[in-house]
Amino acid sequence: MAKKSFPLSRVYGLLEPGPVVMLTTSRKGTPNIMTLSWHTMMEFEPPLIGCVISGRNHSFDTLLATKECALNIPAAELAEKVAAIGNCSGRKVDKFAAFHLTPVAATRIEAPLIAECYANLECRVADTRLVNKYNFFILEVLKAWIDPAVKNPRTLHHRGKGVFAVDSKLIKLPSRMK
Repeated sequence: MAKKSFPLSRVYGLLEPGPVVMLTTSRKGTPNIMTLSWHTMMEFEPPLIGCVISGRNHSFDTLLATKECALNIPAAELAEKVAAIGNCSGRKVDKFAAFHLTPVAATRIEAPLIAECYANLECRVADTRLVNKYNFFILEVLKAWIDPAVKNPRTLHHRGKGVFAVDSKLIKLPSRMK
């Protein structure tokens, strides 16, 4: 077996954590959207999600100040918007208007949900102890929404440097999990 050295800067693409989401925040009545792919499930009940947000990102300061956000899960049909949102700053762009997305009022938080996404998770920051060192937020899901009309959505998975995989084929294997 002849393997070759692999650049450390590209390891992320080997281990992508799950579907790309669009994180929404709101501060002083101004909503924002960011594309986020650095997240992981940490606990099931209550659902806890860990996510890394760059300290240079506009949403970082808003999330730190408000302690709440929504994770909006898009299907592959929104891929171009998801990528474009990730390539501009909310400091300069009203992303809801620029990308023709529909904000929907949440029930437990001030941040809006994105109507075009098939699932939305209303979250509050549960723990910030790793933010200063790693920009790692732990979120608790307070309310979850799905569009029952969307069956088996195909999600986006970031592989790095503008490359995305789209899940499609499902396989079912035996499981004792309920």
